[in-house]
Order: sequence, then structure tokens, then C-alpha cells
Amino acid sequence: MSNYFVKSLGWSSKVTILTILLAAVFSTLSTIFLSKSNIIIGIIIVLFFISFGIISDTIGLSAAAAKEVPFHAMASKKIKGAREAIHICKNVEIFSSFFNDVVGDIAGIVSGTVTASVVLQLTLMAGQSDNSIYYSVTAVAFTSVVAGLTVGGKALCKTLAIRGSTKVIFTMGKMIYFMENRLGILVIARLKKSKAKSGQVI
Repeated sequence: MSNYFVKSLGWSSKVTILTILLAAVFSTLSTIFLSKSNIIIGIIIVLFFISFGIISDTIGLSAAAAKEVPFHAMASKKIKGAREAIHICKNVEIFSSFFNDVVGDIAGIVSGTVTASVVLQLTLMAGQSDNSIYYSVTAVAFTSVVAGLTVGGKALCKTLAIRGSTKVIFTMGKMIYFMENRLGILVIARLKKSKAKSGQVI
């Protein structure tokens, strides 16, 4: 029990650090874009991060729902991406946590920050202050729309994530295959190395 706790603590520490770094990067980039753009670009950025969060949530849920068996059959036929999909299934806690907890939550936080910035820009363009009724009404309206799109989008994709988990994870497997074999970006290899250090078998 204590061994699992230590491993969980190690992984959660890495997730915390990674989340801080990614949140800082995305927040900085969105702030830079907003400072040099108009309201339309700001709204597009909000929609981008909403979509980003929905997609990452779908991938994370698919990883938790997918089964290894179909990918073993594909791997026996040497189909590209099948072995990578098997590794995703074997390391579901890492992939699911990364896409649901790290990427998904960061997307939600950044979309909220950008929304607040867009609301402030609209308020200033209307010649109002940030403590005016105009600001309050606009903030409530935008926040409600963003929340509705986020929750509605995730609910819509939940069926796809559960019933189409094999296709989603196979697509992820092919993407990882492309990254490792065409771009030289190691994903599974790094995961194997990390697991080997912790004494886990994959």
C-alpha cells in the first residue's frame, strides 16, 4: 500500500510541476496574442481552448475505456500505431491523468482567463468601468456561454469516448508512431525509461 502511495506521490509531483509550466506557457501566449489583437481574435482563442479541453477530455476518457485485445490483433498484423495503442492501454493511469487532469484543466483555466480579458476589453470599448453594471452583465453572459459550451461539448463527446474508444486510442497510437518514427519525438520510449527506473514492468 505504501509502495503505491510513494509511486502515486512521485507521479502527482511530476504532474504538478508540468501543469505549472504548461499553464504558464499557455497563459503567456494567450496574453501576448490578446494584447496585440481585437475582440474577434480573443473570442477565437477562447473557442480554441474550449475545443482543446473537450478533445483532451475525450482522449483521457477513451484511454480509460479502451481494451487491449483489438490492438494485439492489429499488432500481430504489424499495423502502424497498434503497439503504441497497447502501451496507452497498459499505462492508462498516466495517459488519462495527463489528458484529463493536466491538459483539460489547463485549457479550462486559460479559457476562463481569456474570457475575463475579452469581457474587460468589451467593457472598455463601451466606455464603461470594470465595476459597472455593464461589466457585470457582460461577465455573467460570457461566463455562462463558455461554461455551457464546455460542459455541453464534453457531454457530447463522452459517448464518442466510451463507444468509440478503440478508434480514438488507435488514432492516438498512430500519432505517437508518427512522432517517434518521423519526427524523432520520443513518447513511449521515455515512458519505458521512467517505468524502468521505478521498477515497474510495462
